[in-house]
Parts: sequence; structure tokens; C-alpha cells
Amino acid sequence: MSSDDFDLQLPSGRLRARRHGNPEAPLLVCVPGLSANLASFDFIGERLGGEDLQVVALDLRGRGFSETTPPGTYGWARHAADVHAAAEALAAERFSIIGHSMGGAVAKAAARQNARRIERMAVLDHCGPPEAAALKVIATSVSRLGSVQESVDMYLEQMRSLGAIEPWSEYWDRYFRYELRDAEGGGVTSRTSAVAVFEDGAFGTGAYAFDDDAAVYRLWRYLTMPVLLLRAGREIAPGAGHIVNDDDARRFAHSVQTATVRTIDATHYTIATTEETVSALREFFAPPG
Repeated sequence: MSSDDFDLQLPSGRLRARRHGNPEAPLLVCVPGLSANLASFDFIGERLGGEDLQVVALDLRGRGFSETTPPGTYGWARHAADVHAAAEALAAERFSIIGHSMGGAVAKAAARQNARRIERMAVLDHCGPPEAAALKVIATSVSRLGSVQESVDMYLEQMRSLGAIEPWSEYWDRYFRYELRDAEGGGVTSRTSAVAVFEDGAFGTGAYAFDDDAAVYRLWRYLTMPVLLLRAGREIAPGAGHIVNDDDARRFAHSVQTATVRTIDATHYTIATTEETVSALREFFAPPG
């Protein structure tokens, strides 16, 4: 099925959404990462969406074509409230959810707000505090926001040259093209708000602080629905460590009684564009019977 882009008018503002599949089918909401946009779920949505499942990916506030709200209006809880409001706008009393990277934290925060509404949850490479070296790679990726390149091709080449997305595919061309707009004075730049991303990054820094007592771990207690954690088996970049380490993966499997944990042969970024991930998600979200 072809995709359909549309806007959702929520109490917090306007969010852009992209649907793959039958709008009358059960709802699966997809929540992107820190600086990501809804196109990060195109690979998954095109393969999961169909007559029996509608996959709706969101641009979080301040990202892509969604409304940029004022400073002080971001953070995981605010995005989680938007997820619930989006489901209501789509007339879904209950829904399932996939969160990638920070989107996984937002999914867990949505469970904290109202776990009864969430049927099933899949989390792509998010659990506890990321390894320090991995955060440096994410910071490099975020640094693209506000930068200006002479052309779309030069922008794409800059992203490829970082080396964090391997193998590259046309889905990544599509992803970065989606976020670009004309810059004042010429060239192209990202339409995503650097202020929004930095505010969410600061929120995450606080939630990851204090090691084993980090606040992010306290979200696990609200995961009463079936949960699938897919962690990236490869480092985010060569020598740069992982977002989900071995200890946290074991701790999650032990602490969350409804959870299944699987390792995918991919990086933190390419876990969203690999067939192994789609196969695991298809099995997890398959309708009963």
C-alpha cells in the first residue's frame, strides 16, 4: 500500500503523520528518535502496514513538518502525551507502539501515563543510559541541525561521510531529503528545530544520570503489556560502543516480566532499515490466530 501524509491537530499543536496501511485497521504508532523524522520508519512501515494493520509514524513536535512549540514545552512526558492525543485523534481507544532510540523512552513514558491503552510495545535500541562513546556519535549527528550546505547532494554526502549509517540505502536518501528546506541566502538546511532537539537532549541527560539509579530505569515498572526490545548488536560506529549494553539488556529481560529481548545484526541507526528487524516485528505484532 502507498503511504499517506496528513496533519493531526492536537491540544499541543499540529503534528505531521504518515500512514502505511488500512486506516480502518488496528493502530501501530511509530515514534522516532532524538533528531529523527517520520521517514525513519518508511522501511518498517512499508513492510508491516497492510489490510490488517495501519502503521502511523509521527514527526514529534519541533521535527520535520510538525509545529515547533516554544522552549520549555519538550521532554519525554510531553511527547508521550502527544502520542496518546494522536491515537485519540485517530479514533483508537487502544493502540500498539514502536519507539526507536529516544522514541523508545517516549513509548515507556506513554506507558507511565496510561499503560491500559497500549496493547503491545516494541523498542528499537533503547533501554538505559547509552555508553559514553556512543553519545559522541549522536552529538555529531545532531550537529547537522542549523548547518547549511550548498545543495541537497552535498548535504547527503556529508551525512554519508560520518560513517555511522552503513550500509547506506535509498531509504536514508529519502530520510534526509524529507527534513531539508531552502536556507536563507541560498543552500539547504534541516527544517528540524535545533532548540527542540537540544532541550530533549538535556532532558535525556538528566534521566540518564546517577548510573544504576538513573530515572530512565524507573519507567520499566509501567511496562505491563507485551514488550519486545530489539537491541543493535553492532557498535553505533566502529569503536564507539552501544546504546544498549549487555548488562542493561539482561537487567531489562529479568526486570520486565512481559519482555522479550533480541539482538539484531545492525547498528543503532540501521536497525530500522534491516529485514531482520521487520521479521521480528512482524512476528510480534501478528494478529492472533
